[in-house]
Amino acid sequence: MTTLCDRVKAYIDNVEQVLQQATAIRELDPRHRYIIELACSYVSDAKYYLEKNDCFTSLACIAYAEGLLDSLRYQNIISFNWKPLSELLKRPRVLVAGSFEFLHPGHIYLLKRAWELGEVYVVVSRNRNFTRFKGREPIMDEKERLLIVENVKYVSKAIMGDEEDFLKPIVELKPDIVLLGPDQWIQPDELKSLLEKKGLSNVRVEKLESRIGEWSSSRIIERIKNKYC
Repeated sequence: MTTLCDRVKAYIDNVEQVLQQATAIRELDPRHRYIIELACSYVSDAKYYLEKNDCFTSLACIAYAEGLLDSLRYQNIISFNWKPLSELLKRPRVLVAGSFEFLHPGHIYLLKRAWELGEVYVVVSRNRNFTRFKGREPIMDEKERLLIVENVKYVSKAIMGDEEDFLKPIVELKPDIVLLGPDQWIQPDELKSLLEKKGLSNVRVEKLESRIGEWSSSRIIERIKNKYC
């Protein structure tokens, strides 16, 4: 789910990497060095307009910079290869887990924060685990909860959890980041330690400390009971 600005930023990063190589070359004719300096100016303009969310002007500026560098390459003045944009756009894999009994603003806030960190994968708890942890059956079946979560625009993929080993989906997905919700029972350090024992020593574990309002499935159920029952 990359935007135009995401692609332009990757484009700028690509050109900047080549510029770093080019500016390090000492044996350049002053005319060629001037072209490199001009390309640097266009990169600076591209970054300025990108910060202002003017992606189209930023794109035009970085295209000029690319063209200048290509002109030097075609003359065999400098040598480089552009990286594929798909490689530059690759985002970290972020895992979120929860019951998602029914979606509320707190869930959307969590998923959006996860999406800001990378590509979002969600593990939805099984009915059996839900009942074990909450002491009651879920209002919606696990398949229904999975269907709803996988259709949220911030989510790339949603899968079922494991009934016996909650770490199993994490080990299989091998995320770069695990984002815990504010109410989840396990602490980041504890989860990090458990994952290291499973061979996942490079996984970053974070916890969302703040929330939007007092949203939770249990509170919503209580409000419905108090108002309508």
